Amino acid sequence: MVYDPRQLKDWQIAELAEKDLPSTEKYQELLGLEKDEMIPYGKTPKVDFLKVIDRLKNKPDGKYIEVTAITPTPLGEGKSTTTLGIMEGLGKRGKNVGGALRQPSGGPTMNIKGTAAGGGNALLLPMTEFSLGLTGDINDIMNAHNLAMVALNARMQHELNYDDNELAKRNLRRLDVDPKKVEMNWVLDFSAQGLRNIVMGIGGKQDGYMMNSRFAIAVSSELMAILAVAKDLKDMRERFKHIVVAYDKKGNPVTTADLEVDGAMAAWMRNTINPTLCSTVEGQPCFVHAGPFANIAIGQSSIIADRIGLKCFDYHVTESGFAADIGFEKFWNVKCRLSGLQPNVSILVATVRALKMHGGGPPVVPGRPLQEEYTRENLALLEKGCENLVHMINVVKKSGIKPVVCINAFDTDTPAEHKMIIKMAEMAGARAAVSQHWLKGGEGALDLADAVLDACEEKVDFKYLYELDMPLRQRVEKIATEVYGAAGVDWEPLALEKAKKFEADPKYNDYATMMVKTHLSLTHDPSLKGAPKGWRLPIRDILVYGGAKFLCPMAGAISLMPGTGSDPAYRRIDIDVETGKVSGLF
Repeated sequence: MVYDPRQLKDWQIAELAEKDLPSTEKYQELLGLEKDEMIPYGKTPKVDFLKVIDRLKNKPDGKYIEVTAITPTPLGEGKSTTTLGIMEGLGKRGKNVGGALRQPSGGPTMNIKGTAAGGGNALLLPMTEFSLGLTGDINDIMNAHNLAMVALNARMQHELNYDDNELAKRNLRRLDVDPKKVEMNWVLDFSAQGLRNIVMGIGGKQDGYMMNSRFAIAVSSELMAILAVAKDLKDMRERFKHIVVAYDKKGNPVTTADLEVDGAMAAWMRNTINPTLCSTVEGQPCFVHAGPFANIAIGQSSIIADRIGLKCFDYHVTESGFAADIGFEKFWNVKCRLSGLQPNVSILVATVRALKMHGGGPPVVPGRPLQEEYTRENLALLEKGCENLVHMINVVKKSGIKPVVCINAFDTDTPAEHKMIIKMAEMAGARAAVSQHWLKGGEGALDLADAVLDACEEKVDFKYLYELDMPLRQRVEKIATEVYGAAGVDWEPLALEKAKKFEADPKYNDYATMMVKTHLSLTHDPSLKGAPKGWRLPIRDILVYGGAKFLCPMAGAISLMPGTGSDPAYRRIDIDVETGKVSGLF
């Protein structure tokens, strides 16, 4: 059944549609799984990854479809909605299709952006469970991460209070952590700007080690990145040993293994290895695994979810965080390299709204009405903004993929505006289709589905942007110039010193290059829209994720703890005390 999203809010559509939510038995049938490969969990069962992948290891993979976007407005341009919409459209064409999405963070869900459940008739069910914790993966990540901080602070306290003989009696060795070089932080899955900088350990000598500390949002944790890239439980457990928590006073890394907390962290996260099953409004299965935060972590649905999906479905759709310069670049050069999987097609989501912004339209501000430039036809503004679309098409084409542009249609769009975008996309060498999945579900995505089906039959000459033997600074230069469009890279002294150190140490040769920058511009400056030319990318620091094996060059200042706005979503979220049903989610 198709609902009217112009009359009903997303949570109301979800409430009506959930009466047809697949049961655990139905999911088993849809995915062709054995009974013992399902792990019941209310409305959202998990799938036993190890059992499924072992049984289906020799089965050929289905077609692999990735979803990315142009540079978005702060409102987002509908990647999750399009991911669900293309699944519904392919379902309408009679295809065995499923997908994988990332789990939303409580920060944006309770703030201005809202949940990541899609919208309208391209919505993930059950919406309430999906939006409010699901089967507890983020909670497990939060506990495991904070346990490492508990271990660190306790060790620092004990080393302050005991001499070496007393430490030896307790079977402890002195780690001599430098309190000014603590790399980890505490995590909380809300946008809590008041916790960005804290002082902990205030009190007496039994109240912990007193030092400056900070909180980040839970989904930015290295543990989330590890969950996204781990191949299996063994791989995840091994990576936990190498997480760098701090440095000692000689500059040597102090890891979770040094603190003897890595095993307990793995125990907390043992159940997160198994993806959770949800569904589109029209009944296509969708795995939910790993989380967002693509501007510092990998921001992809997990390798594990994609491996299972490619065995269970003839067409498997996966979403990458943010635009093609960030999400697709990391999918292309990191996720695909680590997984060994190669995509058949990439869908590039675009909206008239975002392209007008890139053409010089006024700022788009969450919580405020769109200005007239965005609600009335303006072909001159749109044509100028298509520079961003053409740039992103060319980014995807560098991988050997011919992208499909999805024009995610809004009610305020005009046929002439859609026609112009299609013309610009085709001139740049991409297919393009208007999709009305938000309004009409699968029926509205048929043209997009047909374009994707055609693209899936084309041969892909997939190639990475760089080889692993390329030194770090050359990789960054290549990403900056060929993906972002920069004229070059400027290294600040701290970043340059670190880059030289990493390049000289063979240990880091196979570390992925995980660029860190704003998602609101091709540049490091979120105010610069379109496809700027003649600018240079400044790199101010390099973060090390020893367990995930990421080196993260940082362009500009990135906060790991977002702030809550003045009109957050939680003001409108409530429950019916008679039924327990949640209202107000979007």
